[in-house]
Amino acid sequence: MAIVDLILPKLGESIMEATILKWMKNVGDPVKMDESILEIATDKVDSEVPSTAEGTLYEILYNVNDVVPVDTVIARIKTAGGNDTVAPPAQKEEQESVNEEHFEVVSSEIKKPEPSLGNGNARFYSPLVLNIAASEGISMSELEQIPGTGKEGRVTKNDILEYAATRGKNIPASSTTQFSTPQVLEKQAPIQTQNNEITTYTGNVEIVEMDRMRKLIADHMIRSKQTSAHVTSFSEADVTNMVLWREKVKNEFEKREGAKLTFTPLIIEAIVKCIKKFPLINSSLDGDKIIIKKDINIGMATALPSGNLIVPVIKNAEQLNLVGLTKKVNGLAEAARNSKLKADDTQGGTFTFTNVGTFGSLMGTPIINQPQVAIMAAGVIKKRPMVIETPQGDSIAIRHMMYLSMSYDHRIIDGSLGATFVTAVAKELENFEGKDL
Repeated sequence: MAIVDLILPKLGESIMEATILKWMKNVGDPVKMDESILEIATDKVDSEVPSTAEGTLYEILYNVNDVVPVDTVIARIKTAGGNDTVAPPAQKEEQESVNEEHFEVVSSEIKKPEPSLGNGNARFYSPLVLNIAASEGISMSELEQIPGTGKEGRVTKNDILEYAATRGKNIPASSTTQFSTPQVLEKQAPIQTQNNEITTYTGNVEIVEMDRMRKLIADHMIRSKQTSAHVTSFSEADVTNMVLWREKVKNEFEKREGAKLTFTPLIIEAIVKCIKKFPLINSSLDGDKIIIKKDINIGMATALPSGNLIVPVIKNAEQLNLVGLTKKVNGLAEAARNSKLKADDTQGGTFTFTNVGTFGSLMGTPIINQPQVAIMAAGVIKKRPMVIETPQGDSIAIRHMMYLSMSYDHRIIDGSLGATFVTAVAKELENFEGKDL
């Protein structure tokens, strides 16, 4: 009988795990090559995992809501020509019995992770795990003693949450390890992630549970604040020339290119030109090493109908003209609103732009999208009376004005560079010279 392992694929350089949302196939169901078998979610995007073989789904190794590290076998497929008399194994929940005798069997079969300390190499902890440790008051020495069930013995989100929930309780340790394994703890007693105190709310209130994406966004934002020293610089730009040019050509542009011309690609075009002049803005930090990215991949913050936020990425934006940028911006925004983004569409960003002016905001202080070092926001364009300096003297005119703000990582970007860059983008927009289509 030929059995093929279905492995959770790598979903990007910064993504180490994914949550299983839904199994689209059951054990015993036929599957085709590249047919979607399950839906997964990361802190970036929801996606589907296709089959890597044709045959019958033979075994499902993880349940819905399980958090699984990448490169882990999540299911097995029996290919054509196998022994049809072999019954597929029961799914995970059917394999586990709740009687005490079976716990001993499960415990003896669990493969203990290889220790990652004592060999001269520092143990790896994801930013999420470190964030949880900090919030729970778990010291580094204590963290190093937690057995990890992830790849190469890494401590996963579930590992540290289960440890935090049971820390200080009288849970007997086995004779061979300091802590019981998460699988056994799960069956010995229900795990409570909160204390037993009941929170009461006074007045006329409505309690709404955060959805999965909102929780991931919250974790990502808090982790960014704890990682980077945030500083924000501001500038204002007279974008009258750009506004008048867009108004003049937008109908012809849409008719010819089949795409609406918004302000977003115009601003991104200016950002790309300035990044070429100040490449340190397009970088990331790895310990004490500054990684300057040669490709300019612009993330564009996009609001979803649910109210959540996602950041699809325009890859190699420096190679695109205005038409190309416009089509990329519109295509990614449409895919985001219709849940059609692929995992790769949100990976590899090197700088992020958010247009807070879309919602009428004058300006914003955005949070850096890790592991990037800077993010720029554009406010609403408003008409204001401005003083115009000319060789003949000063005058007052009605101009289209817009505020720009950029938050940056002060560990590697000083105020001089941060302020210079945001001012350079403002000047690029002010000197906009539209061309006839």
